[in-house]
Amino acid sequence: MYTQSLFIPFSTIVIKEVSRFTRIWVQTILPPAISMTLYFVIFGSLIGPRIGTMNGFDYIDYIAPGIIMMSVINNAYANVVSSFFGAKFQRHIEEMLVAPIPVFVILAGYITGGIVRGFLVGTVVTIVALFFTDLHLYSFPITIAVVLMTSIVFSLGGLINAIFAKKFDDISIIPTFVLTPLIYLGGVFYSIDMLPEFWQKVSVFNPILYMVNAFRYGMLGESDISITHAFIMLIIFTITLLIVCLQLLNKGIGIKT
Repeated sequence: MYTQSLFIPFSTIVIKEVSRFTRIWVQTILPPAISMTLYFVIFGSLIGPRIGTMNGFDYIDYIAPGIIMMSVINNAYANVVSSFFGAKFQRHIEEMLVAPIPVFVILAGYITGGIVRGFLVGTVVTIVALFFTDLHLYSFPITIAVVLMTSIVFSLGGLINAIFAKKFDDISIIPTFVLTPLIYLGGVFYSIDMLPEFWQKVSVFNPILYMVNAFRYGMLGESDISITHAFIMLIIFTITLLIVCLQLLNKGIGIKT
């Protein structure tokens, strides 16, 4: 009975989240597909032949997993940060917090919405990639696990951004000045083995490096870092951000006035 009473608010939040971004698919699903197509055309088809191979793979094959992961990261993050901030701005998030619904149920609902959008956009970009390269799949379980954990991590990150945001401009600061540089410096378009030793050491502090390489391993069986190490880091990121989000929601920081 208790489980059923929790499932109703959880499913309600998830349905609301999914219908929110699917209703405006022209703004949420189509743009990433177009942007990623341009990446494949420019970096894969035009620049790729000049570069040749990277770690034994054609350049376009090597960067395809990173481009797919980039779309997953951006969309999982964007879905939660925009939705939660909108709920906070319209002040109906307060109604959920005072309702007899555990905070973890509310959090799970928003995170699930981010996961669904991350998977959906990732699937669309994967279909786009098939027009440019023959995708490999070295390990299906690892590939799915990495996408799932990455979507969770960046959904949680998006929620933290939304909690502390005071105005709509604040929800674009982190994606612009933090997320984008980390993505481009996270091994999406290159192997960190190409970097000088100092920058290789700096790169290990970039969380996206582990996600991109773990996903690349799932698809190609190739990674610049140990896959075990990558999963350990993903688990640490997930648990840490989950605890932070639960604490913030429980205390009503950035929400209650």
